[in-house]
Amino acid sequence: MSKPTYIFESPDGGKTIYRRTTGNPHRELWYESDDVVRMKDELREDQEWQQIRQAARKDPELARMLDQVKMYWMLRR
Repeated sequence: MSKPTYIFESPDGGKTIYRRTTGNPHRELWYESDDVVRMKDELREDQEWQQIRQAARKDPELARMLDQVKMYWMLRR
């Protein structure tokens, strides 16, 4: 059995690289630059904070804790 032949593709100039076997339209992530990984992590964290803020609307204790974090942040600046 021979090794598969891969085609490598990058939609963003090498920051993200996908590979697929010849003749197969389905590709898999092969490489992501540190910048792309960091950007995805930041996006994920932003989405988590959005969910926390939404949950705080119905959870008074969570809302109180967020107010404390905001106050700490303002005093720290």
